[in-house]
Amino acid sequence: MTTQQEVEQFLNQFKVKLDIFGIIFRNDRGKNIQTLVDLNITELERLHIVKTIEVTDFSEGPIVDTLNHGTDLWVFGKDVKGQEVYIKISMGLPNNRTICISFHIAEHPMSYPFKNN
Repeated sequence: MTTQQEVEQFLNQFKVKLDIFGIIFRNDRGKNIQTLVDLNITELERLHIVKTIEVTDFSEGPIVDTLNHGTDLWVFGKDVKGQEVYIKISMGLPNNRTICISFHIAEHPMSYPFKNN
C-alpha cells in the first residue's frame, strides 16, 4: 500500500516539474473537455485545481502505465463546484511536461485513504 510520505514525495516532485516544464492536458478525450463545460470552468481554473492537489486528495497509485508505457499514473479526486472530479496525472518523460490524462467528473464513487471523514 502507498504511504502518505510516498504521495507527498510524488506531489512535491510533480509540482516542481509542473512549475518548470508545464503540463499537457489530454483535451483529445471528450469527457475531459465536457467536464470544463459542465462545471463552467476555464482551462486556467483547471490548472489551478491540479496545482492545489494535496495528499488527502489521493485515491490510488502508483499505477503502471501499460497503455502508453510512460511513467506511473496517480489518481486524485477534488470537489469542484459540488462535483467529485477524477484526476489522473503522471510525471511525464524526463525533461518534458507533466501530463494530466484525466480530468472529468467521477464515474464511480472514489475512495481517499488519507482523508479523515
